[in-house]
Amino acid sequence: MTDANKKICFVDMPFGNKADPKTGIEVDFDQVYEVGVKPAIERTGLRAIRSDEERTGGIIHTAMFARLLLAEFVIADMTTANPNVFYELGVRHTAKPYTTIPIFATIGAPPFDVNMVRAIPYDLSNGKLDEEAAAALILALSKRIEHAMTGPVAKDSPLFDLFPDFPGIEISHELTDVFRDRVQYSAQIKQDLARARARASNAESLEAIKGIAAAQGDPKSLERGVLIDIYLSYRAVEAWDEMIALYELMPADVQHSALARQQLAFALNRRNLPGDREQAETQLKQLIAEQGESAETLGLLGRIYKDQYRDALNDESFTASVYLDMAIDAYIRGFEAEPADYYPGVNAINLLLQKADSAALKEVERLSPLVTFAAVRRGGESASDYWTVATVMELAAASRDYDLAIRCLPRTLVLGNESWMFETTAKNLRLLLKLRAGEDGIEKVEHITAALEARAAEVKGE
Repeated sequence: MTDANKKICFVDMPFGNKADPKTGIEVDFDQVYEVGVKPAIERTGLRAIRSDEERTGGIIHTAMFARLLLAEFVIADMTTANPNVFYELGVRHTAKPYTTIPIFATIGAPPFDVNMVRAIPYDLSNGKLDEEAAAALILALSKRIEHAMTGPVAKDSPLFDLFPDFPGIEISHELTDVFRDRVQYSAQIKQDLARARARASNAESLEAIKGIAAAQGDPKSLERGVLIDIYLSYRAVEAWDEMIALYELMPADVQHSALARQQLAFALNRRNLPGDREQAETQLKQLIAEQGESAETLGLLGRIYKDQYRDALNDESFTASVYLDMAIDAYIRGFEAEPADYYPGVNAINLLLQKADSAALKEVERLSPLVTFAAVRRGGESASDYWTVATVMELAAASRDYDLAIRCLPRTLVLGNESWMFETTAKNLRLLLKLRAGEDGIEKVEHITAALEARAAEVKGE
């Protein structure tokens, strides 16, 4: 793994020799950094950068703020009550809920206002770390970093702890010159992964993706953007085992993110080994309890219930109607949570047509124009996004506008690039085919479905 692709631990501390204003002890901060702090950071696989590398004439400038706002970890040395360090610690606590680690020399206690912060003390002899103290600091710091990586996620910012809905600060690495090397490296990895996904078969793509992932080293010290790109590349080639295994190796803060948890549920549902769907359902329900309802989370939950409905239907099980109702409820809630997201809406319509009682058909009448409007706003049948065109195609098939559905087919075949995308649309249309078997014009939906399934097999290399 290159330095550009490692997570950064930014060290905010004085540099050179500085006297403690209360005791008069002169602290050699360079020595503390070199023999205690930096070795602890490097032991965990992170990249250490010290604050004096970002100073110009004693003024805190853009680079300093970029590190404080964006670095995955920050260590702040509160020894001597340096005002710059305390100011910068406040900035960090405003930006990030966790992964900030204060330290201080035991020559004096931290000020009262930061006593609530869990800091790591270290001992000095004549203003320096002796061998024993350095070893103790390395052990304590590396343990704290490793604990933050492996979880569970724990807030260490007083602001985020006291105010649960405090939003923090989110900015992109691309907006800062400081992270130029990381952005360039991430772009290169994206290109490499895109080429890997474009191999002749999913099996060939998977081997290439695994090679790229192995070259990056330990996922826990890997930059978040690259880690997610690899994760989603596994999804693209239906490598559910690899997706789930990578999730287990992710650092705790990435595991805790909505995207990682949603995609874990997606992979578990698709793999469908014993217990997988139950685990996926639990993940999504926990995410809703913690972060509220969203179209994505409820759409994925609806997909689990829809797959269970399909399986029960094939087995002629009495549970089919139960799963059907649960899927409809999840999809409608998802669409109502975010009406601009047509995905849960079109799935709700499809399943309401399966139910086909008067109340369900009335709900179809209510939802259809709303979902259609959401898809049209994204470009409708002329959109450059697979899911938008596929949604228009499904809506057209549902409303028996089979000519419009046929018109959408070539564009979906061109825009789709992952086998599971074609399979998802084909499975939805298969439900409609079963419902309308023998109707005039339904052969056009059969043609569309067969074309999508053939394209999925082609992408897989089958």
